[in-house]
Amino acid sequence: MKHTGENVVRIEAEALQALADRIAGPMAAAFQRAVDLLFSCVGRVVVTGMGKSGLIARKIAATLSSTGTPALYLHPVEALHGDLGMVVRGDVVLALSASGETVEILELLATIKRLQVPLITMTGDETCRNSQPSKGAKGRAAVSNSRSLDSDSPSASGRGISSRDDKEVARVSTLAAAAEVALDCSIAQEACALGLAPTASTTTMLALGDALAVTLSERRGFKEEDFANLHPGGKLGKRLARVESLMHTGEALPCVTPQTKMPDVIYEMSRKKLGVAAVVEDERLVGIISDGDLRRLLEKRGKDVLDLTAGEAMTRSPKTIAGAEFAVTALALMEEKKITSLMVVDGGGKLEGIVHLHDLWTTELV
Repeated sequence: MKHTGENVVRIEAEALQALADRIAGPMAAAFQRAVDLLFSCVGRVVVTGMGKSGLIARKIAATLSSTGTPALYLHPVEALHGDLGMVVRGDVVLALSASGETVEILELLATIKRLQVPLITMTGDETCRNSQPSKGAKGRAAVSNSRSLDSDSPSASGRGISSRDDKEVARVSTLAAAAEVALDCSIAQEACALGLAPTASTTTMLALGDALAVTLSERRGFKEEDFANLHPGGKLGKRLARVESLMHTGEALPCVTPQTKMPDVIYEMSRKKLGVAAVVEDERLVGIISDGDLRRLLEKRGKDVLDLTAGEAMTRSPKTIAGAEFAVTALALMEEKKITSLMVVDGGGKLEGIVHLHDLWTTELV
């Protein structure tokens, strides 16, 4: 009991290490073929699975969708009662089944084949050891003809096929045999003491799904801004908020011209309550005046400050940022320069807004 938790994690870690070795070695070609099929999919990736595998399938579908590959989860039982209409030509089906003999999924095969939808499977078969990948019924026939059947194989009843050679026995399930690409999620053992509860097997499926999703994401050139567009809500969405969604614009902008006298500058700053005024000429930003600038001028020149114009008192070449930048970028710049406001300008230097440190509080970055 004392070391049970540790042992569970170690068993699952060993299963993941074995999976990584397969992806780098005997399963490399199958993995690449799966990536190619998913990348070229003109429809959606339909992920399906039952029970615990179904829960992993839901997560894989969500990860694919959030990283640039449109995907959905299809419950195999609901599919048998009408939801199979969600699968159309142009889609790719990704089916998860530890045994490769899940009845509810096998009953979907006829429709999948009729629609000529490519099928990728994740099963516990050690199929990557076979030199010739199976292709549907032809693949099953080839395996049957080229290898002797295991005497304990349920293949006679259509439940699976086992093959034997001089070195090993590699069982090919019905689902894996029907697939264009069969990915090997086999494990040495489950982490459950009884060897029954899906633990290491589901962890392996989850990791393989993540591997596919991230590889696809990189191949698509999926960028940080693409990720932000798909995550507008929650804390993650706030962290990826754009400056343009937080900045003050229009009437909320404290703006003056270079000719504006300092009493009017101070009034504008106080009225807009941002502690800064933008000095604008022909809509272009030419400088700023901040509360700090005013204090330093008063210490240096006293009441004579009121005789100055904004152009004479302003700080030229202020720090700016583009509206399309992330809020976290604005925060980093403020921290680096020890300032509390940034002028937001377009490519031509036209003032578009002002983002203040207080605005970033809503993003939970500060």
